[in-house]
This record gives sequence, structure tokens and C-alpha cells, in this order.
Amino acid sequence: MSRIRHVRGSRTATAGLAATTATLLVAALAPGATAADRPTRTAALEHAASALLDHAAALKLTDAQDTEARDVVVDEDGTQHVRYDRTYRGLPVLGGDFVVHLAPDGDFRSADRATDAALSLPTVTPKLSAPKAADLAANALRAANPGELLKRLTAKPELIVDALHGTPKLAWRTNAVALDSLGNPVARTVLTDAGTGARIDAWDAIESVSGDGESLYGGTVPLETTRSGSSYQLEDPTRGGTYTGDAENQTDLCFLGICLVRAPATPFTDADNHWGSGNADDRASAAVDAQYGTDATWDYYRDVHGRSGIAGDGKGSYNRVHYGTKYNNAFWDDSCFCMTYGDGDGATFGPLVSLDVAGHEMSHGVTSKTAALTYSGESGGLNEATSDIFGALVEWHAGNAADPGDYLIGEKVVRDGFGREALRYMDRPSRDGSSADCWSTAVGDLDVHYSSGVANHFAYLLAEGSGARTVGGVAYGSPTCDGSTVSGIGRDKLGDIWYRALTVYMTSSTDYAGARAATLGAAGDLYGTDSAEYAAVGAAWSAVNVG
Repeated sequence: MSRIRHVRGSRTATAGLAATTATLLVAALAPGATAADRPTRTAALEHAASALLDHAAALKLTDAQDTEARDVVVDEDGTQHVRYDRTYRGLPVLGGDFVVHLAPDGDFRSADRATDAALSLPTVTPKLSAPKAADLAANALRAANPGELLKRLTAKPELIVDALHGTPKLAWRTNAVALDSLGNPVARTVLTDAGTGARIDAWDAIESVSGDGESLYGGTVPLETTRSGSSYQLEDPTRGGTYTGDAENQTDLCFLGICLVRAPATPFTDADNHWGSGNADDRASAAVDAQYGTDATWDYYRDVHGRSGIAGDGKGSYNRVHYGTKYNNAFWDDSCFCMTYGDGDGATFGPLVSLDVAGHEMSHGVTSKTAALTYSGESGGLNEATSDIFGALVEWHAGNAADPGDYLIGEKVVRDGFGREALRYMDRPSRDGSSADCWSTAVGDLDVHYSSGVANHFAYLLAEGSGARTVGGVAYGSPTCDGSTVSGIGRDKLGDIWYRALTVYMTSSTDYAGARAATLGAAGDLYGTDSAEYAAVGAAWSAVNVG
């Protein structure tokens, strides 16, 4: 399963800006007041702006740096958490994000930073040219796709400061994109030292998995639609205007990071407001699944976490189905704020529009709007696991008898040619033959879909506990890495703890040790540090060798 990496806007605020300037930033986050006895988001930004002024030295903020508010969380008791990105002399800082925590009265309490390193560079003029960086990234994309004759390959370098990989340094972040022999997109982000030309890191820029309507996977499902003249459009006015369109088996055409042509998203229409037939040869059937998956994901985040839409701003996204030719993937793309689904090749995958795939992919969007976990190393594993965890929780929350909740990922979309019953298994991730059950120093070197196993295993243990058991008619067996016995606290508490950790404590550089600290912090906030839930979080992490 996949998403295309997110590009944020350019609105910035320096650490020295007055509080009145900070209020201008809140409009893009979530306008409007909360309950009368709690600080508004506008007030939280004002408090945070003052805290940046008062604690600039401790936060290692200098006149060379600007800050941009990315997200605001206001707790029921009025505690405020404001998340920032940084630039240095106008350049984005990879690993420069931090979260400021404020008391209900606005006083500064603490901060969590992706890096503690001081940002100071002798120059922001690169020795390595942009064209050379582009060539290196293009070669890296070719190397990652051996045997493929890539077409329309472009690479767009962006000069940044890399504070994520040790001492901050000037670097080129280059997004290389192309089409494979079937016309489907491939992409890779390459981080190159702008002084020496050495590769720092590289990762996939497409993060893989791989009325009512008759869906492919969920049976007959309810849909909210929009009347248009004498027909109906598959657009939901009750969930931010989310709609589903037909990509007509076309793909995006992008050069240098700019999409000159987008595959269409021609809205589906219907005469009687009864959509699809439940068969793949009816193009509307996949659209039903996609729209339903969007609805279920929206409802999960709204009902359980009080979040209105992917960005928390009440705005809906849109879906494109029937993308490309035999495309074995689905992805969330922040640049269009949309979900895209392939039809699969029919042998290993069917249409990738199942409920847990939708929840997984759109949760990448939530992650990008909050912690923005870097998609490589242990942070990348946590990014993927976050989507697996919430994808599973979306499925459980939907309560669909035709696609009941489970701890299997993608079980509806795999076909006989794939060779097993699901993409991934949360109870014992190594069942897929590649994922890690337990943390070790080697985990960060794994593909992020396999390093995610440690967090998926933790999540299952925290929810259900160790040992053999049957949940929802599915048999699971979850051993621990240290031989301990773990008692679960339930899925609801797992979701609450992980969501708070993601939105309040995690940053772009969070690794497994940091995830343990973040979830313990979240459990302490929600249930108290002397609670059974807090102890269970610690026990579940220890059970996967994170301690």
C-alpha cells in the first residue's frame, strides 16, 4: 500500500513574530472556537508564539530559522500541543520539526524535538550542482527497478538542511519519478550530501502494500450522495464533499515534481441511487468500495478521536478508481488530497479497494499532517505500522458483517497467485516470511513494510494479549520475544493511546525507543502513570524487545 509524499505550503512564521501574526496561521489548521472553557486553537497558537520567544535559546531557535505551525491539539483539560516545522535561511529542515506543550493557562511545559542538534551551517551554497543531484537520483530509481525500461523519467532536486542523519548538513532532496513498462508510476526520493555528493538516504516515494451500493468486498453498503438534475453523483456532502471518480485506466504525467496531466477523476453518476452490482465488470462496484472506505475512515476518526477529515479541517478528499493498467497498488497523494486505487493484475491482487486498504492509505495522510514520520529506517516502519494499526481499527469500527474486523492486512484483495491469505499479520508479523516480530539493531535496515512488524506486534499484544486465542472467528497466536505473558487492554484503548502518541508526541525522527516513550506519555495522559493501561504499554513494548 502506498502514498505519495506530502508537500506543504510556504506560509511561515518566525520565532520572533508577534502573537497577532500567529493568529493568521490558525485559519489553515482548523478555524473556530472549541468549548467556552477551553482555549481555542487561535489562543493556543498565541501561547505557543510567546513560548517560542521566551524559550528560543532552550529550543535552539535562532534568527536564521523560521517556524511554521503544522498542527494544534487542545486537550479536554485545556492543555495545548502545537507542532512546528522549521526552515533554516529559507531552506526546509528535514528533522527540524518539534512540538511545544503548554499548560491550560498557556505556560510553557516542555517540547519534543525530532533532533536536539543546533542548526548552524557555514554556507547554504552547494558544491554539488542540482543537475548532478538529479542524475544521481535518476540512477537510483533505475537501480531500484532492475529490468524495467523506465519512461518519462524526471528528477527534481530541492536544497534542504538534513538534521535527521547526524550533524546537520546541506543536502539535495530529489524526487525521481517515471513510468514503468505498463505505464504505472514508480518513484524514489534520494537524499544526497550537497557538499560531497555522497548518498545519505533513499526511500520509495510511493509507499507500497500493495443511496446504497453493491460493493466488491463489503456487501450492500449505505452511501450518502448528491442529486444532480435527474441523476445522482457519488459525492458525500455530509463528509466534506468527498467523491469518487473514474481514472479511466489512465495515469498521472509528472515532470520535475509537477504533474502536467492528472489521470481523470470523472465523478460516477447513477440514475436510481443504487450503485454497482458487486461484480468487477461493473466499474461502479469498485467505486462503491472506495466511497464506502472513505466514509468508514472519516467516521472512525470523527467518532473515536474527534478528528474531522484527514487534515482535521473538515475538508473531504476524493477517490480515483481504475487507475493504470493492472496496477497492483493503492496510494494516498497529499498533493491532490486524494486516494488512488489500481485494479490489480487479477492473479496476485484484485482491485485494491478493500476497507482496511482504504483506512491504511488515508491514515498515511493523517500521519503526514501530524508526526510526518520519515519514510525510512525505524521511523518508516512506524509510519507503515501506524497505517496498519488504524486500517485494522477502521475495519473493526465499521462493523461490516461481510468484511468483519481482524488483525490481517489486505486479506480481501489478495488472490491465489500471492501465495498467502493476507499481506501482513499483526499477531505474528513473521508469518509473511519477511517482517520482524521483535526489535533488534538490524530492524532499521529492513524495508519499512517489514520493520513495521515490531509495532504491529506491539499493537496486537496491547489490544489482545499474548498466546493463542480466537477473536472474531479468526485464530491468532502471538508469542512474546522475552517469554513474558502480556494481558491486552482492548482495541479502543490501543487506538486512543496510539492516536495521542502520533498527534502529540511523535516527530519525524521518532524511532522505536521514541515510540515507547511517546505511547507511555500518551497512556499517562489518558489513564495516569500508575494505571494498568500505562503498565500494559510498557509490558507490550518489552515483549517485542523495545525497552
